[in-house]
Amino acid sequence: MQRNVKAVISSKSSGKVYAAILAGGIGSRFWPLSRETTPKQLLKVVGDESLLKSTIRRLNPLITSERVLIVTNSRQAEIIRLHLSYDGKALNPAYIVEPMGKNTAPAIGLAAMELYKKDPGAIMAVLPADHIIEDGRSFRKAMKAAIYAAREGHLVTFGIVPTSPETGYGYIKAEPKTLKKIDGFQLKVVERFVEKPDIKRARQYMKDGGYFWNSGIFLWKVERILEELRLYLPKIYNGLNSIKKDNSEIAEIYKAFDDISIDRGVLEKAKDVVVIPAKFPWSDMGSWKSFGEILKPDKDGNIIKGRVIDIGSKNSVIFGSNRAVATIGLKDIILVDTPDATLVCPKDRAQEVKEIVTLLKRNGFTEHESHKTVERPWGSYTLLEQGDGYKIKKIRVEAHRRLSLQLHNYRSEHWVVISGTARVQRGEEIVDMLTNQSTYIPKGVKHRLENPVDTALEIIEVQNGAYLEEDDIVRFDDDFERK
Repeated sequence: MQRNVKAVISSKSSGKVYAAILAGGIGSRFWPLSRETTPKQLLKVVGDESLLKSTIRRLNPLITSERVLIVTNSRQAEIIRLHLSYDGKALNPAYIVEPMGKNTAPAIGLAAMELYKKDPGAIMAVLPADHIIEDGRSFRKAMKAAIYAAREGHLVTFGIVPTSPETGYGYIKAEPKTLKKIDGFQLKVVERFVEKPDIKRARQYMKDGGYFWNSGIFLWKVERILEELRLYLPKIYNGLNSIKKDNSEIAEIYKAFDDISIDRGVLEKAKDVVVIPAKFPWSDMGSWKSFGEILKPDKDGNIIKGRVIDIGSKNSVIFGSNRAVATIGLKDIILVDTPDATLVCPKDRAQEVKEIVTLLKRNGFTEHESHKTVERPWGSYTLLEQGDGYKIKKIRVEAHRRLSLQLHNYRSEHWVVISGTARVQRGEEIVDMLTNQSTYIPKGVKHRLENPVDTALEIIEVQNGAYLEEDDIVRFDDDFERK
């Protein structure tokens, strides 16, 4: 962007409303369910949709998916794009790709710069990708009030009316007096933002009143937030303002930025920051302990999902997968079992799971990267076994879908059909194979696997070679536009 944002902010704006959804993290406190290739926002924690899809659909019809920007990194942008096209109900947001994570201030600034180029009068809503808000109607009603306040020039945030002395959330202290009411919602001036407190202080906040959980949801004019960035974070503002159209220098520019949140960098200093106390049911699903806020516990206070047999446990979260999990007499424990990793910890130490992910990386483990079963737009594959020079997978291709036309430089593959019909292209040859039939794909040969019928196809794939990683794929044609 070569022009500076106007310093004088008009009191009214007729610009459209857009949403910037922050989706760059992996939610490492939700390991082992959350991984780098399946970050928290892509998990189906509640209901049949991922947290990200729910976030996008919750905005509609107030903000349609065509006016949504996903702010993420280059690796997750492709994962998210494919995820949003899986079920045939394609969502078509735009993408803002950061070269590296530098907290929320640069991410929001980059999105605001892009919006300003498109619509200088735009209103910008900023939302995390992984929150749970089950009552979409009451959320949109509160959003309408916030949009009105943003059009008047305020920097607006939602404060969630606290129901308990929570230590996992930041807080917002509001001035006692109500500035005004909009459609029944109070608008209060923010007195200060407060970091996550200890339990003693959180209890005092509940007793004193006037404190709200910081939702991390914001609304403002793009010109107003850019002006605040210019005033309070000039290094970030000037860096973003100097990015060329081809993004050729964006990585070097980002390296110079401080790692800072929009709250600390701007909102704690800016004038005219207001909070709308909101009562819609909300959770940021910050850790496994948060499950108790979303799912209804049984009579013993337990949250139990999956193939679990329990005797006498109380106030615990027990999450199983396909294999049986048996528990006896647990108390205030989190147990999460997946096919390749198991987590066990006290509930009051759930925030420390993030440190486990750091240790996995440091010690050369790979269980923070992906699950044994990996979703793909054409279906999924499950890693069954691997060793020196070989890897065995079970591949499932959904009806009338196909993999890309591709070749591998370092591995050969042997396919055995275990159910369904496989249409196999190998070089120039195309044949249909049924159960128990097999074929061999030498390295360097173009090939494609397709399911031409109405039922799912499953095959066993045996890979052999000196290098067996997923990046040994050269694509020539792909229905999902992958590179």
